[in-house]
Amino acid sequence: MVCKVPLKVLLAIKGFSEAKVEKIRSSARKLTGGTSHPFRTGTEVREQRKRCIKITTGAKTFDAILGGGVESGSITEAYGEFRTGKTQLSHTLAVTCQLGFDQGGGQGKCIYLDTEGNFRPERIEKIAERFGLDADATLDNIIVARAYASGTYPET
Repeated sequence: MVCKVPLKVLLAIKGFSEAKVEKIRSSARKLTGGTSHPFRTGTEVREQRKRCIKITTGAKTFDAILGGGVESGSITEAYGEFRTGKTQLSHTLAVTCQLGFDQGGGQGKCIYLDTEGNFRPERIEKIAERFGLDADATLDNIIVARAYASGTYPET
C-alpha cells in the first residue's frame, strides 16, 4: 500500500525542514524500490514472493494451518479471548525468527511492538533454551518498543 502525505502536512510537523522531508521521501523511495505507485507486474510479485521466509511457530500443526509458518514481509494478526496464547505466540516468534533457515527461522532479529506492556524477558529465556539458543544473545536480537494509543505517551 502506498500512503502519500502532502508536503505541506509534513512541513507542519515540528522539526521537519524541507531538507529533512526530502531525505525521508528519498529513503522511502529506496525502501519501495523507487516506485511511487502500487502497481507491479506479476513477475515482480513472483520475485518478491521468492524472498518470503516462513517462520515456525514452534508447533508443526499450527505451521501447517498457516501454510508453513508466519510469512515475513507481511502482517499477521492474532486475536482471541484472554489467555488463548497470543502473547506466547509473539514471544515464541521473537525467538524462532532467529533460528537458522534449516530450522524454520529467518536468521534475523526482531522488533517486538508491545501494545499491552506484557513483554517478558524471562519467557524469552525459557523459549530460547527450548530451541537451543543462547538466552542473552537471543534477547540482544530483540528490539522492544512499547506502543501507546494516540495521545497517551508516558512522561519523559
